[in-house]
Amino acid sequence: MKLKLLAALLGAAFGAHAMASTSGVVISQLYGGGGNSGAPLQNDFVELFNAGTASVDISGWSIQYTSAAGTTWGSNKLAIPSGTTIAAGQYYLIKLAAGTAGSAFTGDLTGTINMSATAGKVALVNNNAALSAVAAPTDASIVDIVSFGSATPTEGSPAPTLSNTLAAIRAGAGCTDTDANASDFTTGTPAPRNSSAPLHSCSSAPINQPITPSCPDQSFVSGTAANFSVSATDPDSAVNSASVSSTLPTGVVAGSFAAASGNGGAATQAFSVAASLPVGSYPITMNWGNNDGQTASCTFKLVVAGLVTIPQIQGKGARSPLEGQNVTTTGVVTLKMNAGFFLQDPIGDNDPSTSDGIYVYTGTAPTVNVGDAVSVSAKVQEYSVGTGAASLAAPMTELSTITNITVLSSGNALPAPVEVDLNVENGNLERFEGMLVTLRGPLTVQQNAFLGDYGQLTLTAGTDRLQQSTNIMRPGAEANALTAANLARTIVLDDASTLSQPNPTPYLEADHSVRAGDQTDAVTGVIDFGYSSTSSSGLVSYKIEPIATPVFTRVNDRATQPDPVGGNVRVASANIANFFTTFTDGTTFDGQTSQGCTVGSSTSKGNCRGADSLAEFTRQRTKVLAELSALDADVLGLMEVQNNGDITAQNLVDGLNAIKGAGTYALVPYPPQGTGTDAIRVAMLYKPGHVSLAGPSLSNADPINNRAPFAQGFMTPNGQRFAFVVNHLRSKGSCPSSGANADLGDQQGCWNATRVQQAQNLLSWLPTVEAAAGTQDVVMVGDFNAYAMEDPMYALTSSGSVVNLVSLFDAADYSYVYDAQAGRLDQGLGTPSIAPKVTGARSWHINADEPAVLDYNLDGKSVDYYTPTPYRASDHDPLVIGLNLVNSITGTSGRDTIVGTDGDDIIEGGPGADTLTGGKGNNQFVYRNLSDAGDVITDFVPGKDLLVFGPLLQNLHITSTDPYGQGYVTCTQQAAGAVIGVDQDAAGPVPSRAMVQLKGVSCSSISAANFKF
Repeated sequence: MKLKLLAALLGAAFGAHAMASTSGVVISQLYGGGGNSGAPLQNDFVELFNAGTASVDISGWSIQYTSAAGTTWGSNKLAIPSGTTIAAGQYYLIKLAAGTAGSAFTGDLTGTINMSATAGKVALVNNNAALSAVAAPTDASIVDIVSFGSATPTEGSPAPTLSNTLAAIRAGAGCTDTDANASDFTTGTPAPRNSSAPLHSCSSAPINQPITPSCPDQSFVSGTAANFSVSATDPDSAVNSASVSSTLPTGVVAGSFAAASGNGGAATQAFSVAASLPVGSYPITMNWGNNDGQTASCTFKLVVAGLVTIPQIQGKGARSPLEGQNVTTTGVVTLKMNAGFFLQDPIGDNDPSTSDGIYVYTGTAPTVNVGDAVSVSAKVQEYSVGTGAASLAAPMTELSTITNITVLSSGNALPAPVEVDLNVENGNLERFEGMLVTLRGPLTVQQNAFLGDYGQLTLTAGTDRLQQSTNIMRPGAEANALTAANLARTIVLDDASTLSQPNPTPYLEADHSVRAGDQTDAVTGVIDFGYSSTSSSGLVSYKIEPIATPVFTRVNDRATQPDPVGGNVRVASANIANFFTTFTDGTTFDGQTSQGCTVGSSTSKGNCRGADSLAEFTRQRTKVLAELSALDADVLGLMEVQNNGDITAQNLVDGLNAIKGAGTYALVPYPPQGTGTDAIRVAMLYKPGHVSLAGPSLSNADPINNRAPFAQGFMTPNGQRFAFVVNHLRSKGSCPSSGANADLGDQQGCWNATRVQQAQNLLSWLPTVEAAAGTQDVVMVGDFNAYAMEDPMYALTSSGSVVNLVSLFDAADYSYVYDAQAGRLDQGLGTPSIAPKVTGARSWHINADEPAVLDYNLDGKSVDYYTPTPYRASDHDPLVIGLNLVNSITGTSGRDTIVGTDGDDIIEGGPGADTLTGGKGNNQFVYRNLSDAGDVITDFVPGKDLLVFGPLLQNLHITSTDPYGQGYVTCTQQAAGAVIGVDQDAAGPVPSRAMVQLKGVSCSSISAANFKF
């Protein structure tokens, strides 16, 4: 009985390694996050393993991939080459699509399949025919299939969901195969094993590990004597013999052999190469043996090349004439990068159409130093930094697959940099690729969005800012040409490293910022080429890697307050960049847990878009409140507020009132029509002490608006009414690939057709707003996600029924910087009746010009430069508009008694001695002619009220720039109050003419600030 139990236990133990794969070859590991953000490895991979007891020929097999729910396999298929055999216990590594992050590793086969980092399915197929759309694990051609994440079909249940840092790893080092992915696989840090990895037995019998030779190709320059060695190891035996089975060329001598000192040790065979060996490629075959009687062989090439100059390698075009060839060249190291270095011919070829410099890719930190003269033997490669058409059309010529680097001398002077004028070159910098240059200044910062992530600034020559073409002209050929010209003028100042989040962040000025518009005199460095966005299919640009850190001068000063806009009513708008009181970790500002954000009918923490935690929210809120309190608007429209009723908007009101005083701000009531179905909404705040609500709040619930426009009427203390509408149109992101909303290449981005519909809908809704507010004076603000001359804005303004209020003051005003070009997405519009009452409309440039690294986020930063200031509270600049909403009261030609309202009034008594009382508010008293003299103002308040003498001085032909200081306007003290007069000849003999007495006011309190000249 005991013997039967023991046999059963042994059978169960060995049964754990039973192979469902009939061939014994299984997928033992797979990883789809290669090269993504935070990935430890640069490539995706699929690892195979022979869990059987005999070698398996997998020639003509294939691996095939499709997405989690995909049914098409043929487009993601890689054939395994003829002659491929996997020994028992051996691994075979297939390296797939690459990204930019992570470390390189060695595979046995390379393909381009781009797998999902989280969910998908991979099949090992015993032929190269594409699987059918309904392929299931039982398909006779499928040797093994692994589904991970939510993928179907699968063996049993799918393996766990993966990530950028997690691979699916088969248990038992590849031996466990129960036809159930969920139990066969666990997740772990990717650890790829290629055919050189130690063999692993799935049975109790140990495997006699093979001899593993290391015989890399060798490359030398003709005329130079050299030595090299090759080696072999065996983990469980000692390699004790080596012989050359091929005929050695004259000039190559096999030198001493050193046997391995023990199991796992390295045996080496030395060779010497004479300087007389002719140019050519010589194959050499080596045989190795060990103390177990095993043998192995290897063949390598000894390549002797003539010296090729760097200009010859670069050639005159975008691609090298020597692409794919092994070459040897020499030069001086001008700059070290973290995975390579730049090399330049110190003499050059005196041909301005060919570059004298080149990048040498080492893959790891180079051991050479700046100033070293070196010889490099390597392959000429054209490297495309991205997948977009521009990148593929302009690859970077580099030397890679290096076989030899020899330092010839050190401490050499660097070649003199070539002076380059970016405006003259107009983007044609191919002829300077890899060369040391000095960019002629001044150079202006156009974009700093990637400064914290990659240490990059986008520059142009000159002092002007680049304008988004469709901000200043209608879409079309001319706008396309301007955009192309703008991008041709740019160059990316990099930080001489491909690492992300440099520490410290480079190029910052004393206040830890470098603003768009700031300047430097010149930059000296090496011309490189790479991304100018975060997308591998996006914009690419020439870069300069500096050899000395440039210093930037603050030209675009930080404004501590918005520019004055005048008027007696101040309205503003601000996109506050996903201000959420529910965080991405599922907690809330008031301590709740396991909460979410709502989009349509879905509620989850994955819908939350703002702060990740209470700590981040506190930082965000401090910045946003600093911005909003400084705007000091009577009515304030907000975009990107969490759409959770009034909870988040009220949080802002509470914060503002804590700064400005209790009751300063209040929320406009939540509209009965709701605020749309998106995770974010628009909101409206107002100062009840300055304006009162007029009519109901309302929103436009038309289905075209997932972020519904929000409107409210207001009344000033003097009875003037206006309506205010807050908008947030569809963004330009998440583009469809076809249809009317695809990016049509006209600089308007995608979803333009939807934005036009939303603009048309807003226009048709205006009569409803006007009726509810009891006025035709309407101001519309918000993030329209359209620049000032794009189709949605044209749909609103082309008929004349809506006026672009900002363009009345500055057509080139901007609120956002994208692709190094400034433009205005945040608009201020109005009906024709309100336009003449607008006294100013300007963006406050506190956000768009600031580096993103200064924002509230805690993640993705090597150094925290956060300050509790309004700078970089958002990525959009706020807009401030001044309105002159006053009552105009005009007297007769006789003696009038005029009393103003409780609000702001403009009072003009006209001819005759009038008695004027302004009342509450800020009042203006107008004088045009000498016949207006003799008035008494009963309640003039210096510092609040104004005497408007401009028309009077104009009629008297007085052109002084300082009429009060120069004596053309006078103040004489009398018992009843100050008498203000006009003296046509100032210090001359003509006496001053008394115009108005300010009852109870002393001349000591009167200054030029009390007048409007």
